[in-house]
Amino acid sequence: MRRDIFQAIADPTRRAIITLITVQAMTPNAIAEHFDTTRQAISKHLKVLTECELVKQEHRGREIYYQLEIDKMKEIDKWLEQFRKIWESRFDQLDQLLLTLKKKK
Repeated sequence: MRRDIFQAIADPTRRAIITLITVQAMTPNAIAEHFDTTRQAISKHLKVLTECELVKQEHRGREIYYQLEIDKMKEIDKWLEQFRKIWESRFDQLDQLLLTLKKKK
């Protein structure tokens, strides 16, 4: 079964992992230090993120470092853009309503 990006980011732990590796590539052990869970559980989360191509592995000697795939994150942003436009429109309408009510007072 092929997972998609939205399945990957549905889990709060995976979102937290994404946030951690946004700044710098990290090993699974370094990532696991930030969570109250096992190293194996973190590896499973990293596997899902890798399958969805949200993170990529880089081998440095005996260590594997995980880093964020920015282009895949852009896919999420592109999908969210449609909702962002709706929210901005509604906030603009609310601003206009509040201005109208304020002028009436």
